Amino acid sequence: MIDSYKNAGVDVKKGYMAVERMKKHIAKTIRPEVLGSIGTFAGMFDLSGFSYKEPVLVSGTDGVGTKLKIAQQMNKHDTIGIDLVAMCVNDVVAQGATPLFFLDYIACGKNVPAKMEQIIAGVADGCVASGAALIGGETAEMPGMYEEADYDLAGFAVGIAEKSQLQTGSSIEAGDAVIGLASSGVHSNGYSLVRAIVADLDLATEYPELDGSLGDVLLEPTKIYAKVIAALHKQYRIKGVSHITGGGFYENLPRMLPAGIGVRIQANAWVVPPIFRFLQEKGQIATEEMYGVFNMGIGMAVVVNQTDVKGVLQLTKQLGEKAFVIGETVAKEGVHFV
Repeated sequence: MIDSYKNAGVDVKKGYMAVERMKKHIAKTIRPEVLGSIGTFAGMFDLSGFSYKEPVLVSGTDGVGTKLKIAQQMNKHDTIGIDLVAMCVNDVVAQGATPLFFLDYIACGKNVPAKMEQIIAGVADGCVASGAALIGGETAEMPGMYEEADYDLAGFAVGIAEKSQLQTGSSIEAGDAVIGLASSGVHSNGYSLVRAIVADLDLATEYPELDGSLGDVLLEPTKIYAKVIAALHKQYRIKGVSHITGGGFYENLPRMLPAGIGVRIQANAWVVPPIFRFLQEKGQIATEEMYGVFNMGIGMAVVVNQTDVKGVLQLTKQLGEKAFVIGETVAKEGVHFV
């Protein structure tokens, strides 16, 4: 029966090999609360040791979109897993939660154990960076659904928060400061537009305005903000958090704001990374659209009282993060650039 399945395009033995190769990477992410081991039917996580009064589980799921196409073109698969974790964990963090565990799903046309190991190595690196345990996942070999070299990724993250400390944005009022945390690049949004812009360009080319080849710059993994946001929560009153993902500033900043409140953004408050100017010039994209698609160098935004600005900037610097006062909240809904 195994040979028949193999002849149909699914090699069960390679699936077992892939899992064995993954185990050493998964081991790096284990937390004391993890029960069981990889290979069981479901992942288990013990919550009994936590001392929350009103614990709330916060979950998020996402993928990395067509950034995968760049990874496949470059035949570089060891960082795309970081993107997967980041896209899920940063959403959970934006609601005030601490990441607990993560699960991944890989669908592929052909299971190549070495490639699967590279992907999971990246997932494990992302989990270590966020403090989440990788407690399970699935690798599905699906010939006929995908070309042999193709694969797709999805992830699922769960975090925990005290109910009273959830980020709802309800306390935000006009006059609060908006602080932007620097992104590591394009992150994992807008790649359908990116790919259209660079379709006729050689990804291996090193353009003078970019730090490295075009492909390497586009594959720079998404920054994970779990630890810096957690540190800020411990010392300051964070009134709102926004993960700048698909939809850029115009869609994501309002998601943390209460009714009647908007933001005024000072567009020259930070230096936009060269990759965005490169894409804008090559694609002849209007500036407004760039801020409506990409993060433009700001991966996460937090709202704090004006009196906390200096301390927040000092703490983020101590943690090795770049942060900028990018604007303030105003009594007019929407995102207003000046």
